[in-house]
Amino acid sequence: MEMHQLRYFVAVAQANSFSRAAKACFVSQPSLSQQIAKLEAELGQRLLDRLGRSVQLTDAGRQLFDSALTILATVEDAKRRMKDDGNLAGCRLSVGAIPTIAPYLLPAVLRQFSKRHPDVEMTVHEDVTRNLIDAIVAGELDLAVMSLPIDDEHLDFETLRTEPLLLALPRGHRLSRKKGITMDDIREERFLVLSEMHCLGDQILSYCRAHECQPRIACRSAQIATMQALIEQGLGVTLLPEMATRKPSSKSVVYRRLVAPGPNRTISVTWRKHRYHSIAAMRFLEVLRDVGRRLS
Repeated sequence: MEMHQLRYFVAVAQANSFSRAAKACFVSQPSLSQQIAKLEAELGQRLLDRLGRSVQLTDAGRQLFDSALTILATVEDAKRRMKDDGNLAGCRLSVGAIPTIAPYLLPAVLRQFSKRHPDVEMTVHEDVTRNLIDAIVAGELDLAVMSLPIDDEHLDFETLRTEPLLLALPRGHRLSRKKGITMDDIREERFLVLSEMHCLGDQILSYCRAHECQPRIACRSAQIATMQALIEQGLGVTLLPEMATRKPSSKSVVYRRLVAPGPNRTISVTWRKHRYHSIAAMRFLEVLRDVGRRLS
């Protein structure tokens, strides 16, 4: 069993595709397939089922997958430890964030971090939660900022802050001057909701349903800024994270808290379990915590 065989196996399992895995590993598909076949022959077990263009792990494959992740992570962390001499010059740091957090939190964090550590080369990867989790597990990201819950046994996280979700209304709406707005007040409103790929959309709908409100969804969008523009035009209402209301926006949208206990979300920074944090990652965490406290 060789390291590159484990890397290829993990890549195929995560991509559910030999062709995508080969591309990600920068090898030809025949070479990758040949190495997987050698691994299966050595272990005497079929690890992957080829189902047309899709690939699924067998029972033996699922058993090997977790061990392979641990082995690859241990080797990678050993390399990082050996290279990490405390000198940040030339260091690289890859950070991820979900789209409903990235534009509102990361600019302040990156500005402060870059001012303190200008020699660190930063890469920011903005994507939805599921894709970020896969990237962390694969070792492609050092850290990622997302909202809870996070359900993956390969990850650890640290809570940064909990923020309220505010009701966003067009100015002049019948509720824009009302105090003590409840879910009953907005039960018949047309709702704008983020598309299914965003965890915030699910969180908003779950809160509504928990309060016996089945929202009338007028439109789904992939961007908070788009929803704010639609609200400005009087096309509906929605719930938005407080940090999204702090950026300069149209005065035609107003934000109100719902009666306690109102909706909220908890923001965390996440990383792969047992991953060695480089000095650069530790310094970034310090800045992230500092900015999170100030926002709170």
